[in-house]
Amino acid sequence: MGLLKISRLRWLSFFTLIFALAWAGYGAKQAAVSAAASASPFPDLYEASIAELQDGLQKGVFTSVDLVKAYFARIEEVNHQGPTLRAVIELNPSALAQAAELDLERQKSGPRSALHGIPILLKDNIATLHSEGMNTTAGSFALLGSVVPRDAHVAAKLRAAGAILLGKANLSEWANFRGIVPSGFSGRGGQASSPYVPLGDPSGSSSGSGIGAAIGLAAAALGSETDGSIVSPSSVNNLVGIKPSVGLTSRDGVVPISEHQDTVGPMARSVTDAATILSIIAGRDPRDNFTLAQPPVVPDYTRALNAEALHGARLGVPRKFVALLDDMRIAAFNASLATLRARGATIVDPADFPDSDELLASNNETIVLNTDFKVDVEKYIAGLLEVPTGVKTLADLIAFNTAHADEELIPPFWTDQSQFIAAENTTVDKGFFDALAADKDLGSTRGIDAALKEFKLDALLLPTDIASTPPAIVGYPIVTVPLGFLPPDTPLSPAQPTRESGPNMPFGLSFLGTAFSEFKLISFAFAYEQATHTRLKVRAFPEAIPKTQLSDIVGK
Repeated sequence: MGLLKISRLRWLSFFTLIFALAWAGYGAKQAAVSAAASASPFPDLYEASIAELQDGLQKGVFTSVDLVKAYFARIEEVNHQGPTLRAVIELNPSALAQAAELDLERQKSGPRSALHGIPILLKDNIATLHSEGMNTTAGSFALLGSVVPRDAHVAAKLRAAGAILLGKANLSEWANFRGIVPSGFSGRGGQASSPYVPLGDPSGSSSGSGIGAAIGLAAAALGSETDGSIVSPSSVNNLVGIKPSVGLTSRDGVVPISEHQDTVGPMARSVTDAATILSIIAGRDPRDNFTLAQPPVVPDYTRALNAEALHGARLGVPRKFVALLDDMRIAAFNASLATLRARGATIVDPADFPDSDELLASNNETIVLNTDFKVDVEKYIAGLLEVPTGVKTLADLIAFNTAHADEELIPPFWTDQSQFIAAENTTVDKGFFDALAADKDLGSTRGIDAALKEFKLDALLLPTDIASTPPAIVGYPIVTVPLGFLPPDTPLSPAQPTRESGPNMPFGLSFLGTAFSEFKLISFAFAYEQATHTRLKVRAFPEAIPKTQLSDIVGK
């Protein structure tokens, strides 16, 4: 047995060395690839910005029909073939017709907005018109064929701006609220995986949105977050993600977890693109009373894109939270502080939350989410015009999964629905309201707002891996940007079914603030992004990069 173990270790070391050398060789080719792309009249769809796409559309270099065809082909290459990333559950059968109409409208009257004719992926918990041909299921067969009454408010705003709703992205089923199940799995979509590490954890719950935006399966994507579900997959997929304040974007038509914590936001390859999308989807909605608390005028968040915004800014580090991470991520985070100082920011370190220990130990969020989910999901289902499976309640969903275990509770990794069961056993009682009040106190009064006030800060900084919960429990915003990557010689961890770590796995840096402070956070994130351009330093692994480009489509 000892000799056998040594032999296996030798083979593992040999494999890791070969993988690292191959990856290094791949990285050396990137300058040549970039040079070739710059000589083309078409933008490289792996990295193309919304502005670049819009410029090509305006100049007539290509059309929105060309874009949709190119993105459809790119999805086909890697979704169920090649690396089988399983990022997209279904495509919009009306997308090509809509693109043709938008091309004609552009010729006649010009673009409606910066998103006119731009294809965007939507997480499969964001409703779209049933007549268009797409389902809205949160990844579950229990909602397959259900008829929504209308577009989700955010989808309607995208549509009104001229965006093309390209398809529905895979997700952790029920936004990761069914049970202890690997991130990126849904019954309908299967197990999604990372484009940066073969069979790597894509994080969640907006897994497909992250994968799709990362490798150019669309111009950008929408995700949703209750606690981490935009910023974490953005971090792991080398993206910018904006988790808006609860109430800045409407949740009407979004399959819920919690009215107190749910929010919808953009996931994109740049701060500019994310800000462009947020400016369009933000705003009040009478169907979501939380949006009535937002400022009366939605800012144009693209006006926050100031590369000098860090000059004079005071940014604080809740060091007790940072200490929870491994040495490599802490070192990368500490290096980012030096960059921020060099750009003119004052870093207050430590600037801990007064109640850090209580925040880390609290279980109030679990009480709130379990109770909210039972109430809110049943309200959502009651609002559907038709539900072919007949489910009406959370108890029905639990029973459906049990009856359709071959599709939903698949061994060995995807059998659990303990979160559903825990939520089913809740009631809206004094304990729930006490937990809500405690979250407000912990997250705001003695948490984020207390730290901002005590240290006279403009914002807080944390590695994205541990940034989401304090803002989540009080509905405060986060903007995450790429920070770094695991070293190229990082061993591949076992795939069970996905890998926790591997060479070049990305991770992010988060800017946190008080309610509706998105403009300020975006400005800081943009200035950091412009100083570092971290996203551009490492690309996805070769097989995960679709080869189809506009040059393969235009005129063919």
